[in-house]
Amino acid sequence: MGFEFQKLTVYQKAKEFHAIIADEVLGQDQLKRYHKDQLGRASFSVILNIAEGSSRFTNPSRKNYMVIARGSLFECVAALEILSDQELIANSIYEGLLTKADELSRILFSMIRNLEK
Repeated sequence: MGFEFQKLTVYQKAKEFHAIIADEVLGQDQLKRYHKDQLGRASFSVILNIAEGSSRFTNPSRKNYMVIARGSLFECVAALEILSDQELIANSIYEGLLTKADELSRILFSMIRNLEK
């Protein structure tokens, strides 16, 4: 059983990205509440938009959700960069998440391009 979107590599990678943020970033005491809220919501949004987009029947509609998911991913990268610049998260955590975000971004970009056809 299960839903089709649960089998998508991009969905699995988005879940992994969010889980790492939740485990290694959001629990840190030195972060302000708004840091945690914004980053948690943005990383969760990536997953939810992939799932919701997979339910759409037309390519333009699916594409729109993948574009939003990619935008939320970019929001995460910006937030992580600020936290890293302010030395609120370890550089190793930042670099690891940046690598995962880059891979996720490339997959989403490819999906967006394919949905234009």
